[in-house]
Amino acid sequence: MTMKSLLSTASLALAIAAFSASAQAQIALGHLADYSGGTSDVGTPYGQAVTDTFAWVNKNGGVGGKQLNVDTNDYGYQVPRAIALYKKWSAPDSKVAAIMGWGTADTEALTGFLAQDKIPDMSGSYAAALTDPEGVSGKAKPAPYNFFYGPSYSDSLRAMLMWAAEDWKAKGKSGKPKFVHMGANHPYPNAPKAAGEAMAQELGFEVLPPLVFALAPGDYSAQCLSLKSSGANYAYLGNTAASNISVMKACKTAGVEVQFLGNVWGMDENAAKTAGDAANGVIFPLRTAVSWGGDAPGMKTLMEISKMSDPTGKVYRPVHYVAAVCSALYMKEALDWAAKNGGATGENVAKGFYQKKNWVPAGMDGVCNPSTWTDKDHRGTLKVDLYRTKVSGATDGDLNDLMAKGTIKLEKVKTVELPRKPELLGW
Repeated sequence: MTMKSLLSTASLALAIAAFSASAQAQIALGHLADYSGGTSDVGTPYGQAVTDTFAWVNKNGGVGGKQLNVDTNDYGYQVPRAIALYKKWSAPDSKVAAIMGWGTADTEALTGFLAQDKIPDMSGSYAAALTDPEGVSGKAKPAPYNFFYGPSYSDSLRAMLMWAAEDWKAKGKSGKPKFVHMGANHPYPNAPKAAGEAMAQELGFEVLPPLVFALAPGDYSAQCLSLKSSGANYAYLGNTAASNISVMKACKTAGVEVQFLGNVWGMDENAAKTAGDAANGVIFPLRTAVSWGGDAPGMKTLMEISKMSDPTGKVYRPVHYVAAVCSALYMKEALDWAAKNGGATGENVAKGFYQKKNWVPAGMDGVCNPSTWTDKDHRGTLKVDLYRTKVSGATDGDLNDLMAKGTIKLEKVKTVELPRKPELLGW
C-alpha cells in the first residue's frame, strides 16, 4: 500500500470517527408536518412552531449538552408516507429518541409500532383513543407511547355540549335542542363522534343524523340546506378550518340559524379573518391559557421562540402556533429528564412525561395549561377553556392589525373542568 493510499484510508477513518462522534453528540428526533396536504392550513403554523422551539432549544444549549437533530418532513397528510418515514426513524442504526407527530389517521396507524419499538410520539392528534396506555377501556389498542398536549377531541366536545345545554336554557328555549355532528368520513373528525352523540343524548339533546363534508374547501350549499331543513340548533364542525370556512360561508348565504361548535383545529384567528362575519359567534376550545400577545409571564419566552423564524417579531402567531410551542417544550423537558436518567432513549423519554404533576414547562407560566400524564392515563388535562369568535367589521388587511383593533376577538366564555371518569378513558 502506498503512502498516499495510507493517508487516504486514515483520512476516511478519521472522517467516519468524526461523523460518529458528531452523531453521538446529538439527539435524533422525527417530526411529521403537514405543509401541503388536507390539513396544511393549521399544520403550517403548528409545524413552524415545533421547528422554532427546537431551534431555540439548540440555541440555548440543547438537551444535556447535546444538540437536537430534528428530521422535519412534510408528509402531506398521507398515511403511507408517515409509515415510510417511521420505518426510517425506527431503524436500529438511526433510531430516534422521540417523534413530534401530527394527524389522527397516521398516529393511530403507528400506535402499535410505537409501543413495540418504544418510541414516544407527541402528536398533533387529540383522539381519545390515544389516551389509554394500557388498553383497559377496550375501545382501542394500548397506546403507552402516545402523548398530546391539551384536552382530547372527545372531552372538548363534551365540554361544548355542556355549554350548549346551558345556553339553550339561558335563552329560555323549550323542548329538546337538536345536535348534529358534521365532518368528513375520516378518522380525525370521526374520533369524537360516538362520545359527542352519547353526551348529547345524556344531556337531553335530540341527535340528528350526521352531515358529511370533505376535508378540502368546496361548495357545501347542499349540506347547509340539509342543516337548515333539519332544524339543528347546535352543529359540531369536525374538520380543520379550511373546509369549515366553506361551510360557514355557505350556511351564512343560505340563512341557516345554528350555533356552530368548532373542533380545536376548526377555528382560529386566520379562519375568522377568511370567513369574516360568517365566523362570528363560533364556540371552540383553546388549548393554552392565553392566545398570542396575552397577559402572561410566559409570553416573553414565546416571543423569543417566535423570533427564530421571525426576527422582526411582527408576525401574529395563531392559537395553533402557541399550542405547538407548549407541546414541543413538554417533549424537551421529558428529554431533559431522560438525559439525566440513563440517556435519551425512547423508553426513558416516555418515563420523563410521568415525573411531574400539574406541570408547566419552564418559562411558560400563564401560557401552557398545567398537565399531568401517568402510566395509567394519558389524558394530560380535563380542563377545557371555551372561547367565542367575535367579528365586528371588515376583515381585510393584516391579521396583527385586525387583532390589535379588536375587529377579530377571541372571547373566553367558560372553563369546564370535566371529572376524570375511568369509564371515559380512551373514547
